[in-house]
Amino acid sequence: MRTLDVRRLQRDGLLQPGRAFGWQWTGNGEEVASIQIRTDVDRVMLRYRSRNNGGEWQPMEYPVTLEWTSCYLGGRRAWFRCPATGCGRRVAILYGGSIFACRHCYRLVYASQREAEDDRARRRAEKIRRRLGWPAGIANPDGGKPKGMHWRTFARLTAAHDACADASLAGIVRWLESMKRRQHGVRGGGDGW
Repeated sequence: MRTLDVRRLQRDGLLQPGRAFGWQWTGNGEEVASIQIRTDVDRVMLRYRSRNNGGEWQPMEYPVTLEWTSCYLGGRRAWFRCPATGCGRRVAILYGGSIFACRHCYRLVYASQREAEDDRARRRAEKIRRRLGWPAGIANPDGGKPKGMHWRTFARLTAAHDACADASLAGIVRWLESMKRRQHGVRGGGDGW
């Protein structure tokens, strides 16, 4: 889905009242979608065309309320108020569909929430490997203790890495066994491997 991030708009200085600008999304170096945005004091007006399931293009134009909060060290941070009917959540990112709405309205989840437990364990093990300066890949040999790291920290990270790597490898073994059973069932006999 196309995303509209209020943090990026604010960082680029585009939320000044009275500004009007276009925003484009590209894929393979070509424009795939665009939107026109006009800013007011407490809202932005979105204008674009949308179509559902290959139907006719429909012009869309509606306001999205901006809310400003004070930052701890000064300054202000902008937030969108989700324009979907009945929502109004304060969010940083809106996702484009027939309308731009928050991830809750579109029932979107983070990629990590769709990961299998063994994939999550592999990702955690890789993160620890990067922190330790070891080569990527849980099948690669472990490296040594990084210079300046306390032995107790190194021991804790190594134990966490080993537990995650073991969980990931156990998931791979389960997957291979399921493939073996599936292949065995298709062949109708034999070892399958």
